[in-house]
Amino acid sequence: MNLTENLERVRKRILAAVNRSGSERTVKLVAVTKTHTPDVIVAAYNAGIKDIGENRIQEAENKFPKLPDLPGLTKRMIGHLQSNKVNKALDLFETIDAVDSLKLAGKIGKRAVLLERTVPVLLEVNTSGERSKFGFDASNTDDMLACLSVKGILVEGLMTVGPLTKDVKTIRKAFIQLRRLKEELNRQRTEGVSALTELSMGMSGDFEIAVEEGSTMVRLGTALFGPRRTYP
Repeated sequence: MNLTENLERVRKRILAAVNRSGSERTVKLVAVTKTHTPDVIVAAYNAGIKDIGENRIQEAENKFPKLPDLPGLTKRMIGHLQSNKVNKALDLFETIDAVDSLKLAGKIGKRAVLLERTVPVLLEVNTSGERSKFGFDASNTDDMLACLSVKGILVEGLMTVGPLTKDVKTIRKAFIQLRRLKEELNRQRTEGVSALTELSMGMSGDFEIAVEEGSTMVRLGTALFGPRRTYP
């Protein structure tokens, strides 16, 4: 693995996709470090990556204490979060990027208030309709709008996992749907509620399509680090 070379290639591909989209936009790169060792996180940080994503609480509990002090590193919970693990998640992560229900948003908010924090979150939307995926139904705008007013959290935007297919039209349709949903929620939000600005969509196999359709944040593992390992 040559992380520096991989990162350079990825950044060039992101920039090219932004240019194809016809918009000027900064796209945040989240390094998906699940199954990778702490030294990989340090290497990513030293290469200039300041956001990492982990999927499992237990793995993060084991891994994060072994990290040195990495100023400015944002640890993002990008996997499904069970409501009974909210307390642990807020001890480990700065952001929760996969809030998939109003109930979970409420639990995070309640805990955050006790901690005197405001936790940035993303709402996960199931744009593919696949039963194996978590997330709000794209038509459930009422619950998503309600999340925007939950005390203790700041909903910064939306997140989705692209459909499991190689059909570019199907993948693109899912990303277009998320972008339009963000626009709709911003139109319907109540006065005084912050606008949604983030679209976290695109992984190693489809991030260029996602960026072309407005993604502001891509979650990349294999494209940076190669095949997943088993950790620990």
